[in-house]
Amino acid sequence: MSILVCGGAGYIGSHTVAELIENHKDVIILDNLEKGHREAVLGGKFYKGDLRDSEVLDKIFTENNIDSVIDFAAYSLVGESTEEPLKYFENNICSTMNLLEAMRRHKVNYIVFSSTAATYGEPEGIPILEEDKTIPTNPYGESKLAVEKILKWCEKAYGIKYAVLRYFNAAGAHISGKIGEDHSPETHLIPLILQVALGKRDKIMIFGDDYDTEDGTCIRDYIHVTDLASAHILALEELKNGAESSIYNLGNGKGFSVKEVIEVARKVTGCEIKAEIAKRRAGDPAILVASSDKAKNILGWEPKYNSLETIIETAWNWHKNHRDGFK
Repeated sequence: MSILVCGGAGYIGSHTVAELIENHKDVIILDNLEKGHREAVLGGKFYKGDLRDSEVLDKIFTENNIDSVIDFAAYSLVGESTEEPLKYFENNICSTMNLLEAMRRHKVNYIVFSSTAATYGEPEGIPILEEDKTIPTNPYGESKLAVEKILKWCEKAYGIKYAVLRYFNAAGAHISGKIGEDHSPETHLIPLILQVALGKRDKIMIFGDDYDTEDGTCIRDYIHVTDLASAHILALEELKNGAESSIYNLGNGKGFSVKEVIEVARKVTGCEIKAEIAKRRAGDPAILVASSDKAKNILGWEPKYNSLETIIETAWNWHKNHRDGFK
């Protein structure tokens, strides 16, 4: 039996494909390569196509003996989502609805869905629990929350079992150095910092140093991309073993400030890394840190690359050897 990975040429998707292959799973990858990279796919059977194309999905399900799906395919830029909400709702919601319809037609009943901490909005407590209120503050988070609700009703109607994984800040690169993070435009803190170390930008901007934190800068929970990947495999296995559909946070449970991340990057790279303070960005909470106890207790998940230094070391290993990403 095969696992279909949608968006498998993207950052987290490609690392999950790599982990699946290491675990001797038969993998089918679907990606339209709008954001992903064909070079990031280290194995499996690849199809170029869009989730919104029912003919492509029917072809894939007909040609392969697929019993489960992992869905990463989505637009994920928070800022862009506020400027183009319809683009995000059309892509992120309609794509997964079309996928679920295809799963229904072909009697595939297991899906792991890539969600986000953005579903919570402003946190009501730290660490954030799965049962906390979900009031997204941007269309990206709203689109992911909408799919979560759709999954609940699809289970009731069609028996499709699901695991929803709400990530915090994905970071790092594959330990082999073969694949890593290559977004255009890049919006994530660690690769932006490393671009300064590589001389690709002059400085890193710190948006606000007057938050109610120890050093005044925002605190975030960074989780290594390979640890995220392993959680998808565990969640899928748990579903197939009869577990109830559920939602899981994925984070390290420990937060690091922007200044701390920059300081560790200076240590890892041996570079000065100039930083400059700028005004706060609208909508940035002071602290976002996950409780991942549920994933640990139910899935048996335990992050292996859980030190910030290790996360940045793997990212640096990728970026210094791929100055222009996969190009």
